[in-house]
Amino acid sequence: MSRYNFLRKLLDFEPSQGPFTSAYLDTSVNENGKRTFDTVLKKRVSESRDQLPEDSDERRSFETDIEKINEYLEGLDPAVQGVALFACSGAGFFKTYEFQVPFEENLFFVFDRPHLYPLIKLVSQNPRFAVAQADTNSAHIYVFGRGELYSREDIQNVKTNRSEVGGWSQMRYQRHIENFHQQHAKEVADELAKLVRDDRVENMILAGDETVIIPLLKAELPSDVSDKVIGTMALNVNAPEHEVLAEAEKLLQRHKTLDDMKTIELLREQDHEKGLGVTKIGKVLPALLNGQVQELYISSNFDNIEYNVGEVNKIFKNYAPGIDEGLPSAKQTGLVIDELLRIAADTAEEIRFIEDNNLLKDAGGIGALLRYQAKGVNV
Repeated sequence: MSRYNFLRKLLDFEPSQGPFTSAYLDTSVNENGKRTFDTVLKKRVSESRDQLPEDSDERRSFETDIEKINEYLEGLDPAVQGVALFACSGAGFFKTYEFQVPFEENLFFVFDRPHLYPLIKLVSQNPRFAVAQADTNSAHIYVFGRGELYSREDIQNVKTNRSEVGGWSQMRYQRHIENFHQQHAKEVADELAKLVRDDRVENMILAGDETVIIPLLKAELPSDVSDKVIGTMALNVNAPEHEVLAEAEKLLQRHKTLDDMKTIELLREQDHEKGLGVTKIGKVLPALLNGQVQELYISSNFDNIEYNVGEVNKIFKNYAPGIDEGLPSAKQTGLVIDELLRIAADTAEEIRFIEDNNLLKDAGGIGALLRYQAKGVNV
């Protein structure tokens, strides 16, 4: 999936003998202008260190990783809101990701591989989207994602003035003005279509006078672009960027809430023997391994994900007979969920984290819409 290409090194990482450290930090500042992740990080580092034998290669590797992490954090830009860090000196691996949105909580893990759930969740819940903020002669087209601005395109056309002439002259002048406005709307629509075609922007918002420019823009949008418009905002073309982003994120969240409900309703309708929907890990995991999954749905609350340990272990072994070292133990929920996400990031078209805990409650916190109906492995 193109959205996860920048995670390729993590997705392809093979378990190594040394410990692999994954840290997720909320690096935003409090009302006093201070970051507060230090206390949690130091506590978790100390707890993890105590689990490793003294004077062992594993402990020395871990200490090297912590030194690199601390050095990196000392030089962190004050504007960064969230950081994900991954380190394994035994494998020569050190990777960081910075975001303009914070992680929900400070987390620290030491496994034999990277822990991906919080990272893929943040990426999936903060997709890129476009806002076209326009009036009848100017426009600003923004592409936002993960709390920051990716690009901005400004369009400026001829500014038209009111005329006091009357009769046929006034009618001709009015048609002339309308042609200018229509041409301006077409230029904005063409730029939005380019975003869909070249940047694969999936959601769009139109901002401006809802009685003048918004109808003109809608009339000029191709159907495949119009389908991606999730709402409108009555914002003046001169409204500042931060206000545009704040209002757009509110609209986007409302859209996601309603869309999640529709999506899971469709999943339930398709969740039958001959349908294209499956729920619970016992069915979703084989479908992922078969390459059947088009969209993966997973609870945004990690604690809501449930499964049968013996069933999952059997599925893994059926798909990789004779291979035990590289397979996660089903007793480690985090690694099992990471394996599902890793496969989905490579093979599915979309990963959606469902925020309403009730929507996937009866499904064990997970479900999938399939490309085609086929039986998975026997479990």
